[in-house]
Amino acid sequence: GRLEPEVAARLAEFQRLNEALLVLPGFEFTATFGFHVLGIFAAGTTVSFLEHLLLSLNVPPEALQKGSSVVGASADVLTAYRTIHEAGGICIAAHVNSAHGVAMRGSEFGALGGQTRIAYTQDRHLHALEATDLGRRGRFSTYRFFDGTKPEYPRRMRIIQGSDAHRINAEDNGNKRANLGVGDRVTEVLLRERSFAALLELFNSNDFTRSRPYRGDQQPYDPIQAARERGANLVTAFHESVAKKGGTRQQVITDVCALANTNGGQIFVGMSADAAEKPRGVQQADRVLGELRREISQQLTPALAVELDVVELQRKRIIRILVPRGEERPYAIDQNQFYVRNEAETYLAVRDEIVRLVRESAEGESAEEAPPMPAARTKAVQRPASPAVKSERDPLVPRTGVEIVGSEQSGGNQRFILRDLRNGSVVKNVTESSARKLWLYAIQQRLNHPVAAGEVQWQGDQGLVRRHEKQGHVRYDLALRSNSQLRVFYGVSESGMSGAWQQFLTPEGEEGETAR
Repeated sequence: GRLEPEVAARLAEFQRLNEALLVLPGFEFTATFGFHVLGIFAAGTTVSFLEHLLLSLNVPPEALQKGSSVVGASADVLTAYRTIHEAGGICIAAHVNSAHGVAMRGSEFGALGGQTRIAYTQDRHLHALEATDLGRRGRFSTYRFFDGTKPEYPRRMRIIQGSDAHRINAEDNGNKRANLGVGDRVTEVLLRERSFAALLELFNSNDFTRSRPYRGDQQPYDPIQAARERGANLVTAFHESVAKKGGTRQQVITDVCALANTNGGQIFVGMSADAAEKPRGVQQADRVLGELRREISQQLTPALAVELDVVELQRKRIIRILVPRGEERPYAIDQNQFYVRNEAETYLAVRDEIVRLVRESAEGESAEEAPPMPAARTKAVQRPASPAVKSERDPLVPRTGVEIVGSEQSGGNQRFILRDLRNGSVVKNVTESSARKLWLYAIQQRLNHPVAAGEVQWQGDQGLVRRHEKQGHVRYDLALRSNSQLRVFYGVSESGMSGAWQQFLTPEGEEGETAR
C-alpha cells in the first residue's frame, strides 16, 4: 500500500502489456558481404545459447560484446540460414529489398549474379523474407517478385514487414517513412494460440492468407480478394462451379495435379477470377469439400499433402485448395495422365515435359544429399547453385514464352521444335494439330507473319515485335539479334520480362495492342 498512484498506474500498465505481448528472443546477424539475417527463437531461450550460435557463425567476441554491426568476415548467408533453422529458430532474411538485403536490390553486390540471389532467397532453411514494400501491389513489388510466378524463383516465399528497432518513436523530420519507430510497420498473423510454436507452424505452412500487412484504421487487407484482382496465373486457378456434371469437378482435380507438377499454388472454387463479379459460392460446401478431398486422394499418384478449407468472401462460402510444389514429381491422374501448368492454363504434359519432370526430381534428390557449403572465410564470391534453375540459362533470353528453334517435314506434316523459355526445356515433334494454345500461337505467327528485322522496334540488340492482350494479361512477342541471327520469342508474360526487356513493358494501368 505504499505505492504512489502514478507508480501504481505504471505498474498496472506494465502488467497489462506483459499479459498481452509475447516477447521472443533473437538476433539480427550480419553475414558475409553485409547481408542481414534475423533469427527468432522460443521464449526461454537463453542469451548464452544465442551467443554460442553467433560465435559459431564467426562473429568476433569483441564485436559481439559491443553489439557492433561491423563484424568483418562472418559466416556465409546459407550457413547462417542452416544454423538458425537447425537450432530450432525462425529464419528471416531482413529487409530484402534494401541495400543490406539478400535480394540485392540497389546493392553493390548485385553483380554477384542471379544464381546467388536465387539461392539466398529460395533456400529451404529460410522461413520468410522481410520487405519494406508489403503494401505495394505493383509488378515490381517484392511480393510479386516472390509469389511463385517467376521462373527463377519457383518457391513462393512468405513476405512480412517490420520496423527496425533503432528508435522507440518515429522521428518527425518530414520523412517519417524513412525513420520509423517500433511498431510503425506491422505484420498481422493469424495463430491458433499466442506462442512461438504456433508462429513457427505458421511460417512452415502453405497458407499465405494467415499473414498480412496491418493497415491501422483502414479497411483490412483481404488476401482472397487480392488473389482475384491479380487473376489466374501460374500458381492460382479459379472455378465458379464444382459440379460433376459437365466435368468441372474433374477440371479442379487436374489443376491440383498441374500445380503439384509446377510451382504449387492455390485453387478457389465458387468464384471467377473477375474481381468485379460477385462470387457464386458453393452450396453445401462442407460436404463438397469432403468429396473433393476423397477424390483427389483416390485419383492423384503419388500421395500429396493437399490442404482444403472453406473461406468466406462477400458472405459466400468458397472452397480453397492449397497445393504444395510436389517433392515426388511427376504426379499423375489415374496413374497415366500427367498435367502441367503453363501461365494461367493447365495442359496434358507431352513426353519431353514428363522426362524433364523426372530428371528435375532426380536432380533435387541429389541436391538434398549433397554436403553443406562451408562457411565463407574470405571475400571470394560464392555462387551457390539452385536445383530449381539450370545454370546454363541464357541471361539475354526472356524467362517465359516460347521460341521455335527448328522444324522438319515428316509424314506430310510440318513438325516444330519448341523451347519453353520458363525452364529451358526443348519439346520436339509439335504439329499445328497437337499444339497447345501458346505453342499454336507461336507456330501460326511463324507461318503467317514471319518477323523481319526492319519491322522490329529495336533498343540495341533487343526488340519489341508485338504487344497484345490475352485473357486480360498483356503478352509480348520479342526479338533478339544474336550472332547474326534473329531469334523471336512469342507470348512472353510480364513475369518473364527481366533485365533490359523491362523497357518494353506497358506502364502499369495501361492496356492495348501495339502491332509491329
